[in-house]
Amino acid sequence: MDIEKAITSLDLRRKVRLLTGSALFALWPEPEIGLASLKLSDGPTGVRGAELRGGVIACVLPNATLLAQHWDVALAHEVGEVLADEAAAQQVHVVLGPTINLHRTPLGGRLFEAYSEDPLLTGALAAAYVRGLQDNGIAATPKHYVANESETERRTVSSVLDEKTLREVYLLPFEIVVEDSSPWAIMAAYNKVNGIPATEHTELVEGVLKGEWGFDGVVVSDWFATSSTAESANGGLDLVMPGPGGPWEDQLVAAVEAGEVAESTIDDHVRRLLLLASRTGAFGERTWPADVPAPDSAVRREQLRRFAAGGMTVLKNDEVLPLNASRVALIGRHAVDTVAQGGGSAGLRPPHVVSIADGLTSLLGAAVSVVDGVEVRQRHAAPGAGVLRDIRATTFDASGEVLASREMEVAELAAFGGWAQGAASIEVSGEVVLSEPARMLVGVRGFGRWTLEVSGEQHDTHLAWADGIVEEALLKPPSWTTEVLVSPGDRITARVREAAALVGLITQPVPRPPADAIGAAVRAAREADVAVVVVGLTDEQETEGFDKTTLALPGEQDALVAAVAAAAQRTVVVVNAATPVLMPWLAQVDAVLWAGLPGQEAGDAVAAALTGAIEPAGRLVTTFPRTDADALTPVPTDGSLPYTEGTAIGYRGASDPLFWFGHGLGYTTWEYGTASTSTVDDVIDTVSVRLTNTGERPGREVVQVYLRPEDEPVRLIGWTVADVGAGETVEVEVPCSARVQRVWAEGWQPLSGGEVLIARGLGDVRVTLRADRG
Repeated sequence: MDIEKAITSLDLRRKVRLLTGSALFALWPEPEIGLASLKLSDGPTGVRGAELRGGVIACVLPNATLLAQHWDVALAHEVGEVLADEAAAQQVHVVLGPTINLHRTPLGGRLFEAYSEDPLLTGALAAAYVRGLQDNGIAATPKHYVANESETERRTVSSVLDEKTLREVYLLPFEIVVEDSSPWAIMAAYNKVNGIPATEHTELVEGVLKGEWGFDGVVVSDWFATSSTAESANGGLDLVMPGPGGPWEDQLVAAVEAGEVAESTIDDHVRRLLLLASRTGAFGERTWPADVPAPDSAVRREQLRRFAAGGMTVLKNDEVLPLNASRVALIGRHAVDTVAQGGGSAGLRPPHVVSIADGLTSLLGAAVSVVDGVEVRQRHAAPGAGVLRDIRATTFDASGEVLASREMEVAELAAFGGWAQGAASIEVSGEVVLSEPARMLVGVRGFGRWTLEVSGEQHDTHLAWADGIVEEALLKPPSWTTEVLVSPGDRITARVREAAALVGLITQPVPRPPADAIGAAVRAAREADVAVVVVGLTDEQETEGFDKTTLALPGEQDALVAAVAAAAQRTVVVVNAATPVLMPWLAQVDAVLWAGLPGQEAGDAVAAALTGAIEPAGRLVTTFPRTDADALTPVPTDGSLPYTEGTAIGYRGASDPLFWFGHGLGYTTWEYGTASTSTVDDVIDTVSVRLTNTGERPGREVVQVYLRPEDEPVRLIGWTVADVGAGETVEVEVPCSARVQRVWAEGWQPLSGGEVLIARGLGDVRVTLRADRG
């Protein structure tokens, strides 16, 4: 494809049209130059497609922190390959991921889809993920550039940080991914950086990204992030999403004609877009593979189970894991309704979600008794199969004529950005699955004017949308419920007018008091050899658009754990959460397995990890604080969020955390022997250490190397993964990065002095060496 010739052949209006989307997740075609429409999809942990809810069935991978806990760039590359297959199966050219913002504070709501608090680990894993995608012809889009660590006021907040902190910490993952994997696109963030919107930040986009680092791809806005015309076009933004509409289109044509934007600037944006099209096969007809493994195929299920189980982390273990008991009481709402993924743009429709109850029962059979736990949600979730059957959604025009009708797996759908958009009213219905009459909570969720019919009764309610915030409508829709006596075969039907973003039914048993749930759990625990209590967070806390206000487990989960631990012979806690939680019961239990958000194979993966069929060899990627007070607030003051900690993010500034970054026990023991460093150009290049597996099982060790410089925070400079048989000794070489052995002081300057720490996490340093630089 001759890109320069193509640009010359287009007039200004057609060039500008290419720079705004044609739809929520698509770009305009241009037949004259043979350009097909590029398709984009959200995709940090799965390729969702164009529908915000209820779209195509796709693989739901473990969340990013769980994948990162492998500390394995080869696995990150394999993840990229899986996502490339998933994208190709949907004929998607561009995947909007990975998310490489940092875990600045564990209160961040979106941490579940970002890798870690460390810039080097994040950058290395992201670069491998990008190569896995792009080696297979699918564009990656690392996001969100840059300093996008707060979901509170995320569209308006200004992240305030000095250049040293920006360069050494928050730009570093982007620098690594650009220089090591050449992504074909990067997404500009919602937030401002030191008062300037990221979508029009000339210094960071034109100066650093495109200038210093030589990025030749497309800079695309986050969705609805762009609020200016000439400023963003001149600031380096190449593509405004979504469309049609927005601040470019006719306004950008007018800005060029008025001399506010040079046409050569437009040509550069188009040049980058056409290069993206060329790289992804959008000129002419791309041949898409027809033999991609299905999301529920055996090969995919094995991969996703391994991705999940191997990244799980043993936080505590007093000789109770791997699990070997004849009577196991499995307790908790997260056991029977396991959370596979977080909320927001990372969410998608899986072929199934294996609950922990099903996974452990499938493996251990009658040895397992399952007991539901306390409520874990404040908001009601839409029901699916097992609660309702024959679920259907129908859209109507203003005259009441049917526009479209679809069978659904879950009784909710997007009224915005999907097949229901533009309908005057939407109806959602389903038949209740019951064996006998029962009192149930029945209702609706989502803004709009509702009419609900159930058991011969009609109820009307209006859930008014006053502020127009999309996140509120999509991620925290309001709800209304009533208690109704429902009989087998009853059909629940709800119709909504003036719908906003997300609408759905609510149908669930009337919640029982926490004391009753805890009492049942205690009785089961007393009769078992081991009680396994599953607790965690849901997409109410792990979500785009909102930050957490506490690290405490929701509901009465802490009380549940404490009561079971007091009654059981041995207690194992499985935490079904991606981000740190408080553990007031830690001293009372025998083991804790950190399970993350494990994706569609969740239950089978947890079962494999608990029994040792797959070693949960993960190491933490976030420092766990002891209290809420130890966590930085993500809440801005007067629209600004000062990064007052500077470069001392996470473990770099921690003193006495609950669990250190890098912590993880696995299922064997390790001895570290003699060690040495080698340098190149006065920079530590390699650290060698003698490593012995002193346990009775083969194991995987993550050998971590940190530098503690003089007058600077400690920082990870390298790591390697070693698989070692029981009783075996190996010589391990850890490559170390020069990128974190420097500081920014009006340009990059070398670090000097200090110590090298060889560790199993910063809470378990095994060898200390002088930082000899030659």
